[in-house]
Amino acid sequence: MTDNTHNTEIKKVLLLLKNMVYESTSPLETLRFAKYYRKKGLDVIVVLWGPMGVLLGKAGKRGGTPKYDEKMEECLNLGVVFRCCRLGSDIIGVDESELIQGVEIIEAHAVAELFLKYSQPGHMIISL
Repeated sequence: MTDNTHNTEIKKVLLLLKNMVYESTSPLETLRFAKYYRKKGLDVIVVLWGPMGVLLGKAGKRGGTPKYDEKMEECLNLGVVFRCCRLGSDIIGVDESELIQGVEIIEAHAVAELFLKYSQPGHMIISL
């Protein structure tokens, strides 16, 4: 049975990751949610912001489980869009050439615009 209390069907999801802490489940949850929503046919953008969020997009992370680079590439292959905030990347000195191929740097004002764009019916924002 379908719940008809909401007339708006979600079509787009904005996932925000601000902390890339290996002991945290946030990075893995972000990737799992992105993959799940994309497989449901939703448009998904993941914004990596803040100095620690940017680390998820950095290529060549060594060691550890899960293999975050592989999981990001799975998402990219499904059509998940990854954006990295320039402010965070500049603070920790990560250049766009150091990011996983397909991850693009955007300015902080573009992140602010995404918040506005995704604050409307049919859109969902999740911050992990």
